[in-house]
Amino acid sequence: MKKFIILLMVLISGSIFSQVSVGATSENNNRWTFGGGIGVGFGSQSSFYLQASPRVGYRLTDDLEVGVVGSVAWQTSDYYRSTMFGVGPFANYYFARSFYVGANLQQYFINFKDKFYDYKTNEEETALYLGGGYMQRIGTHSFMQIGLMYNVLYKENSSVFSSGLIPNIGFVVGL
Repeated sequence: MKKFIILLMVLISGSIFSQVSVGATSENNNRWTFGGGIGVGFGSQSSFYLQASPRVGYRLTDDLEVGVVGSVAWQTSDYYRSTMFGVGPFANYYFARSFYVGANLQQYFINFKDKFYDYKTNEEETALYLGGGYMQRIGTHSFMQIGLMYNVLYKENSSVFSSGLIPNIGFVVGL
């Protein structure tokens, strides 16, 4: 069931990228933005990581965008397996058409299984990311965003995350 949900989220994020209407006037779709990112990682002890984070935004002004971002991540190794879902609002302020600052509040739901000790747990964690970055134009209304965010709610001894600092790379259509 979890594999089906992960596949469904990846397909949904792909369909979000394809929802820019062709032939419509720019006045009808110039305020909505779509995008997100996909991550893959490999490591020792047969570890594998897959993550997708689709986002939908609305430009309140030419420089201020608000919206909703979701995320799903799946990790596995010889010793553990975890699934994490997150959802929450975001706001980005763009300046000089090349830079942005933003805030993102995420509520995460984490399912973790330790294969060695046969231990399972379900946890929740809230994260408030603040940061910014650089935008590179890759099309008429498309950008690649490269940034750095910090979770100001991060607590080293009680968080499921290894760090509060998060580098990010994503794509946005509609800016």
